[in-house]
Amino acid sequence: MPSLLEALERKYFAECEFENANEPELHKRDDLPNDFTVTKCGGRMEFSIFIPRLSPLTSVPELLVLNDCDIDCAGDFDSIREKCQRVRELDLAQNKLKDWQEVFHMLRHMPRIEFLNLSKNQLMSPLSTLHEAPTVNLKNLVLNGTYLDWMCIDVLLQNLPVLQELHLSLNNYRAVLIDTAQEVELQQQKQADNESATASHSDCQIIHDGDTEVEEDSVSGCGECQAARKYTKAHPTLKTLHFTGNPIEQWQEICRLGRLFPALESLVLADCPIKSLKDEAEPSTMSNDSSTASTESHKYFPSLKLLNLSSAKMNSWADIDELAKYSQLQNLRVKHWPLWESLECTEHERRQLLIARLPNVAMLNGGGLISSDERIDAERAFIRYYMDKPENERPARYAELLAVHGRLDPLVNVNLKPDKRVKVVFTYNDVSESRFVDIYLTVNDLKAKLEKLINLPPNKMRLFYLDQDYKEFGPEEMRYPNKQLYSYNIQSGDEIIIDAKK
Repeated sequence: MPSLLEALERKYFAECEFENANEPELHKRDDLPNDFTVTKCGGRMEFSIFIPRLSPLTSVPELLVLNDCDIDCAGDFDSIREKCQRVRELDLAQNKLKDWQEVFHMLRHMPRIEFLNLSKNQLMSPLSTLHEAPTVNLKNLVLNGTYLDWMCIDVLLQNLPVLQELHLSLNNYRAVLIDTAQEVELQQQKQADNESATASHSDCQIIHDGDTEVEEDSVSGCGECQAARKYTKAHPTLKTLHFTGNPIEQWQEICRLGRLFPALESLVLADCPIKSLKDEAEPSTMSNDSSTASTESHKYFPSLKLLNLSSAKMNSWADIDELAKYSQLQNLRVKHWPLWESLECTEHERRQLLIARLPNVAMLNGGGLISSDERIDAERAFIRYYMDKPENERPARYAELLAVHGRLDPLVNVNLKPDKRVKVVFTYNDVSESRFVDIYLTVNDLKAKLEKLINLPPNKMRLFYLDQDYKEFGPEEMRYPNKQLYSYNIQSGDEIIIDAKK
């Protein structure tokens, strides 16, 4: 398998070749420019011009893409430093890197690098504490599909002081096993407030079944997770975290990310099966991790501006009300929730209900900026939606908007659809009778129904339509058998005259 140096030389440092270099019988003429030569072809003279390929690069460009090249090591360090001195972005996704030391050797010899993509590399070797940071300039690190353990990620974070964006998607994380010392203090405070609770209920619940004792994991997580969790320092420089596609279900685990990255501005949690933004534990059985209760979880994200929760498993408007507590949240994506499938309303009405509940959100589900007119219309529609519902079904937001817009009159329900059935006068042999008729019937269908009424076969029947408002123009023969009745603009009170063919 090639090294990094061999892969980049193969891609960027090929020897300069000239086309037509092996053409036979090339002759130089003094009366032609230096770039021209003459080739003898029988009795003809052909002129050729040499167009050299680009000369070899002395160093690679700032963006170095070497994904899926089977790279497993760095190569000669001096050559890497010489040729990669301008590199700022390095893409090494889908290679064969296994040893972190090889990665660090690359970084140490690329002093200007700011972006590194290591997705889908099998970097499973344990990473101990680094004696020195491999680079102090790295701002964006992509580790999707690497399945790194949290201890390894913590070591990386501690040695990347200016890291601003981190990608940890598709790593099969079910829990966040690092947290800040802040949680320890909160646990101690909670334990002091609940001295009456027994210590056996802090981590697990013991159920007595006959002579057998069965331990159940508490809501906050099993004892193994508690034992494996490491407490570390926060990383105040990180502003963007991509966490897509990890099978994490509890919001209190996401709150640990908020404590780890207190300056977080963008958090992408698409395709994470999170069930609720509220703590599902009861106060009496709540474990030491109850510091992430729903009333406080928004405090761990004081700077969050963008949140993507698409394809979560949430099924309650209470979760939307929790999002309204995030004061800085401006851009929100909440597509493909089970909640939307259970609502009996149009997509436009659903958008209005969301906008009205989220006063701080300026961009919803990837659409344009929410204008002031759209927000006012949404808030008024929200009031009308809940005004006829029982008081116990009205959210707290209803009273807030009622104080702003006052009580509103219900909208008049105007139905502009044409009547499906109209009452028409049928006349045959000076006998008239009023009957309802479906305006979506064709002329042939109408004749078939009239056959039972007047005992006249359809092929012997002629129909004439007489508009009650334009009787002076006389009747119009309905001569087209597949024409539907509504196309004649038939209204109640109009007349259809039946005549037998002679």
